[in-house]
Amino acid sequence: MAKLLVFTDLDGTLLHPKTYSFEAALPALKLIKEKGTPLILCSSKTRKEIAVYREKLQNNHPFISENGGGIFIPDKYFKFNIEGKLQNGWRIIILGKPYSEIRKVFIAIRERLGIRPKGFGDMTVKEIATLTGLTLTEAELAKEREFDEPFIFEEGEVRIQEFLKAIEDAGLHWTQGRFYHILGDNDKGKAVNILKGFYEKKYGRIVAIGLGDSFNDLPLLKEVDYPVLIPKEDGSYAPQVKLRNLRKVNKVGPEGWNDAVIELIGAFSD
Repeated sequence: MAKLLVFTDLDGTLLHPKTYSFEAALPALKLIKEKGTPLILCSSKTRKEIAVYREKLQNNHPFISENGGGIFIPDKYFKFNIEGKLQNGWRIIILGKPYSEIRKVFIAIRERLGIRPKGFGDMTVKEIATLTGLTLTEAELAKEREFDEPFIFEEGEVRIQEFLKAIEDAGLHWTQGRFYHILGDNDKGKAVNILKGFYEKKYGRIVAIGLGDSFNDLPLLKEVDYPVLIPKEDGSYAPQVKLRNLRKVNKVGPEGWNDAVIELIGAFSD
């Protein structure tokens, strides 16, 4: 029998896009625990932000931060050797570029083009809290970035595509969730693929469910057997996410997440 894994985005997927609550997903989360299914959080959030949710969810599995910039595996989680930095009980695999380098390129492009997008590095904790609906404590954790810079454009900015192309021309990449992100040669899919390899080594055959709501989740969804797309708050779906075997649920955030996970685990168990 194959081992089932669940890879999930957080904001707008397992967490409600406005309240950040996962209460509506509690039945599915309970089922996942009962089945002993690894739940791997894969988010654009920072490692410190994800640590808070791992505690709330009583989750002790590996996680992926900042759009695949870092993979964090509890030491001795896998009974075989994994190459990566050992730090405070974590085996860390770094796929992203350092945040300082990302910011340097971001600022240089901004100055050269005269286009003024605003990154988290330009904002105060209070500004990030206002923009995101996070508490000040949560916004502080969101600001502690290691591998990627979320940014927004001024209202009415028409040269967005020019700026995004300049990021690519500089040898970096961009993606989009709730915000635009500038990052190195990493994405959620590359990180998911690495972790899948470790689980295959541990269990043999695996079957992976993946859930997301945005363009930045497309690489994740491409790497799983059962990709699930959660709608935005207005009921629309990320237009860039097109896959042949994609399941679209019709409820927002944790409600849709709950239904999809229960249905898929049920089908897998039959």
